Amino acid sequence: MKNLVVIGAGPGGYTAAFYAADLGLNVTLIEKSSTLGGVCLNVGCIPSKSYLHLTKVLEEAKEVSHAGIFFEQPKVDTDKMREYKNSVVAKLTNGLKTLAKQRKISVIYGEAKFVNNSTINVKDNSGNVTTINFDYAIIATGSRPSTIPNVPLSDRIWDSTDALELKTIPKKMLVVGGGVIGLELGSVYGSLGSDVTVIEFLDGLLPGADRDLVAVLQKKLSNKIKNVWTSSKVVSMEDMGNGIKVKYEGKFTGEDVFDNVLLSVGRKPNTEVLGLENTKIELNRGFIVVDEKRQTKEPNIFAIGDVVGNPMLAHKASAEAKVAVEAILGHKVAFEPKVIPSVVYTDPEVAWAGITENEAKSMNLNYDVVKFPYQALGRAIAMDRTEGFTKLIIEKETEIILGVAMIGPNAGDMITEGALAIEMGATVKDIALTIHPHPTLSESMMEAAEMFYGHCTHLYKPKK
Repeated sequence: MKNLVVIGAGPGGYTAAFYAADLGLNVTLIEKSSTLGGVCLNVGCIPSKSYLHLTKVLEEAKEVSHAGIFFEQPKVDTDKMREYKNSVVAKLTNGLKTLAKQRKISVIYGEAKFVNNSTINVKDNSGNVTTINFDYAIIATGSRPSTIPNVPLSDRIWDSTDALELKTIPKKMLVVGGGVIGLELGSVYGSLGSDVTVIEFLDGLLPGADRDLVAVLQKKLSNKIKNVWTSSKVVSMEDMGNGIKVKYEGKFTGEDVFDNVLLSVGRKPNTEVLGLENTKIELNRGFIVVDEKRQTKEPNIFAIGDVVGNPMLAHKASAEAKVAVEAILGHKVAFEPKVIPSVVYTDPEVAWAGITENEAKSMNLNYDVVKFPYQALGRAIAMDRTEGFTKLIIEKETEIILGVAMIGPNAGDMITEGALAIEMGATVKDIALTIHPHPTLSESMMEAAEMFYGHCTHLYKPKK
C-alpha cells in the first residue's frame, strides 16, 4: 500500500486525505494548528458566514416594520455572538476529526518540513520532531492575510482573523481593501453599529466582478458602509493612543482618526517554511508551480489550493484535491474546469461563473447579454428584495451560455445552475425549456433565457 502524506488540513487537504483513504491509500494528515479545517473552517469562510447570518437577521428585523411587524430595539451581545460562531466552528472541526478517525487516517499536529523528496520532519508544539517517509505527498498549506509594509498588527490594527474575534465594536472603522473579505467583514461591523469607511486602491469595489453587479451592491450596502473611497490608497498610519491616524491620497486625499483599522489587502501563500529548497519544487512569486495534474517538478509531490495560485477559493482547492489523488493512483486526469464560481456573501449576495461581461468585451467575443430584473420576479417581490437581477452572457452564433452572474438573496446557492450549464455546454434554449418551480428566485434563470428570444412571460421585451 502506497504511503501518502498530506500537509495542511484545510478544505483542500482534508478532501485529499479523505478521498485518498477512501480509494485505498495509507494516509498521514499533518496540520500545524490544533484543529482540522484550516483557515476556512477556523478563521475564514465559516466564522464569517456565521456573523453574516446573524447580522442579516438583525437587518431584516429592522426592515420588516413597513409590512406590519415591529420589534423593539435589538440588544447585541457580542460575547454570545462569538460563542455561537465558536460553536459552529467546533461542530465542523470535530466532525472532521471523527471522519479522519473513521477512515483510519493518521493525524499529526505540527509543522512539516521537507528533508528531501521522500522524507519530511514534523515538529510539534513541544519541539519534538517526527520523521516520516512517504511515497507521495500533497502540499495544501493554504495562505495567510497580506499586510502593509511597516504597519504591524495591534489591538487597533486588525487582519481578518482579529476581526472575527469581535472583541469590540469600534465607533469609527476603516477597512483597507474593497475586495470580498473587506466588504463581508465591513458589512458585519456596519450592521453592529460601526461607522465604516472602505478605501480601495483600484477604481471600483470587487475587482473581477462586473460593474452593474457592484453598483447594486454598493447602493444596498450604503446603510452599513458609510463611505467608499476608490482610486485611493493609505500612505501612513500612526497610533495616537486613542485611535489610528490614517493619511490617504488619490481620488480621496486627507487624514482622519479611526478607532480600528481592518487590513484586507489580499492573501499570500504559505510556502516559506516548508523546506522546498530541499526538493526540485519551483516557485513563481511564492506560489508552487504545478501542471494540469497539480504535479510539481518532483513527480511524487503534488500541490493544491491557495499555494498554487488564484483563485484562492475553498471549493477550487477541494476540486484540485481529487484530481491530485487520482493522478497519484495513475488515472488519466487533469484540472481543467470551464468555470470556478465566485461568491460574495454580503447581503445581497453576489455570484458569477464563467466569462464576465467585462471579459467578453475585452476578448472581442460575439456575445449578447440579457438581464432579468427582480422587480418582475414574484418571489423577490414577496420577499421585498427586488434590488437584484440575473444576467446571462450568451455566444450569439451558437447560443451557448458563456457566463452567468446574479445579485440578490441566495445568489451563492443559485449560481450552481449557471456553473453546471456552462460545464455541460448548455444553450440558452436549454435553460428556457427547463421548468423551474414557481415562485422561486431560480426562475430568474429561465426568465432571463426567455428574454433572449423576446417572449419573457413576466417582462415585456419585444424581439429585436
